[in-house]
Amino acid sequence: MKQDFTSALPLSPAALHILLSLAGEDLHGYAIMQEVARQSEGKYKLGPGTLYDNLQKLIRREWVEELGRRPADDDPRRRYYRLTSVGRGVLTAETSRLAEVVREAQLRLRIAKPR
Repeated sequence: MKQDFTSALPLSPAALHILLSLAGEDLHGYAIMQEVARQSEGKYKLGPGTLYDNLQKLIRREWVEELGRRPADDDPRRRYYRLTSVGRGVLTAETSRLAEVVREAQLRLRIAKPR
């Protein structure tokens, strides 16, 4: 049975960007901030407060998990995070919702004539 994630939508911009940054690989906090900036071409930047407040919310919802292990050669102070299967489902549902919004906007903008 397919789980319905629509009750969790829409996501805040910070939550969306954090989930999206973790969709490819496990990352530590600073790497998440860098990936969000890269993916948004610098248009959206997360500060540490916003990042860690949102990570705690995402962990409570079980969309993200903190990993107990770190690469052996890495700084022991770094905490790594991973997108869970539930988080991936929420991210998939949100990207589908956003695609529908974009399709509708494109349709309406094509139909609308400038005055």
